[in-house]
Amino acid sequence: MKRILITGGAGFIGSHLCERLLKEGNEVICLDNYFTGSKKNIIHLMKNPLFEVIRHDITTPFFIEVDEIYNLACPASPVHYQYNAIKTTKTSVIGAINMLGLAKRIKAKILQASTSEVYGDPQIHPQPESYWGNVNPIGPRSCYDEGKRCAETLFMDYHQQNDVCIKIIRIFNTYGPNMNPNDGRVVSNFIMQALKGEDITIFGDGSQTRSFQYVDDLVEGMIRMMNTEDAFTGPVNIGNQKEYTMMELAENILELTGSDSKLIFKSLPQDDPQRRQPDIHLATAKLNGWKPEIQLKEGLSKTIQYFEAIYHGTPLKERNLSLHLVK
Repeated sequence: MKRILITGGAGFIGSHLCERLLKEGNEVICLDNYFTGSKKNIIHLMKNPLFEVIRHDITTPFFIEVDEIYNLACPASPVHYQYNAIKTTKTSVIGAINMLGLAKRIKAKILQASTSEVYGDPQIHPQPESYWGNVNPIGPRSCYDEGKRCAETLFMDYHQQNDVCIKIIRIFNTYGPNMNPNDGRVVSNFIMQALKGEDITIFGDGSQTRSFQYVDDLVEGMIRMMNTEDAFTGPVNIGNQKEYTMMELAENILELTGSDSKLIFKSLPQDDPQRRQPDIHLATAKLNGWKPEIQLKEGLSKTIQYFEAIYHGTPLKERNLSLHLVK
C-alpha cells in the first residue's frame, strides 16, 4: 500500500485516478478547492476508509506525509482557465513550487500533469516530445499554455538542482464521464447540444483536428509513468494517435445520440490549434507497451450515457437509458 496525494482529485481526470488507485489498495488523499472539481465526482468514494478529502488551494503551501504526488490541480478548459487568467497562471506556477517543495521535504515522487497545449499551434506534425512548440506568450490561451510550460521548467529544475524524483506527462485531448457539461470543451459541447436538440456549434470550417483519448487510457498511462524507474523523468505524450476532424466528431455524436441537431459554423477563436496529434512512440517504449485501447465510438457511447443521465437529472444506475447507440 502506498499513500498518495492527488491535487485536483475531485476534477474530471483526478476523480478517475482516485478511484483507480483506491481499487489497487492504496491510501488516497484528494486535495481540491472545487473551482472546477465537484464533490459529485468523488462522493461514491467517501465511504472507503482509505480515502480522504481535503479542501485546499495549492497556491498556498500544504504539508502532509505521502509516498507519491500526482499534481493535476489547474482549470483545463478555455472557459474556466480564461475566467481568471492570473489565477490560472498562479495555480500552474506557484502551485508547482508548493508541491515540488513538499516533494523535496518528504522525498516523495511527484508527477506533473502537463498538456499538449505546450506545443501551441504546432508546426511539426505529429508532435514529438522533442518539439519546443509554437506558443503565443501574450494571447488569450497563454495563462494556461505558458503556465504549464513554466511548471515543466520548475519540475526539471527541482530534479536537477534538488534531486527530486519527477515525472512529466503531456496530456492530449481526453474525454469521458465526470466531465463538466458546461466546460466549453468540444466533446461535452457537442454531446449536450445533441441531447438537447440544439444546433451543434463548430468553430472554423470543421477541418481542424484533435486526437481524442478516453479517460481510462489516460489513467493507465499516468500510473505506468509514475511506476517507471526513477531516472526516467519524461516528458511523455499521453494521447490517442488517431486524428479526427471536428466534422467527424460531430457526425459520430449525431449518429450515437440519434439527434436531429443541425451543424452551424462560427469564427475560430484566436490561437486555436489547427492540428493536434501526439507522437506516442516514447510512451509505448517506456510504459510497458502502453497505447490507447478504447476506440472513439465506444468511449463516446459511455460518455453520452453519463451526460444523458445528467441532462435528465437521474443517476445512471436508476435510469434505463434509451440511446441509439452504435455497437
